[in-house]
Amino acid sequence: MLLNLLHRWRRWRRSRPFWGGLLAILAGSWICVLPLAPLKIMLQQGVAGIPSVLMGIVMIVLGLTAWFSPPQRSLAGVLTTLIATAALVLSNLGGFLIGTLLGILGGGLMFAWQPYAARRTGKAGKAGKAEEAEDAGPAESVVAAPPPPTPHHDPQGAQP
Repeated sequence: MLLNLLHRWRRWRRSRPFWGGLLAILAGSWICVLPLAPLKIMLQQGVAGIPSVLMGIVMIVLGLTAWFSPPQRSLAGVLTTLIATAALVLSNLGGFLIGTLLGILGGGLMFAWQPYAARRTGKAGKAGKAEEAEDAGPAESVVAAPPPPTPHHDPQGAQP
């Protein structure tokens, strides 16, 4: 039961930009909570604290958007990065630089995440397959030849 739950969690986490969304939520929380700190800790007070709270809430919403709507990850990543950069000027130095750095990193991770990225196999992966083929015996070691290359089409008429 617990193993099944852990497997489902892992599959859910890997099917979306989880770490980028988490960093965006942490950055938004940090920027949002900082204006509520005591006056000795804060750099600006009053009406200037309202943009901090609003930017923090928007960053939290963008992090949740990346989690629950992965096709929107590019827009959420770009907006998170822009808001984190704007928070540097508008919100206590972007949460004393911590919120800005977390937001920029989270936005970049959201933007860069690919849903079905193929795993790379290096020389070790190819050598491991060759060893498996040798151990399998003659009936299972037959490997199909790769298909022939497709003809190259160049709209300007140059030959490869």
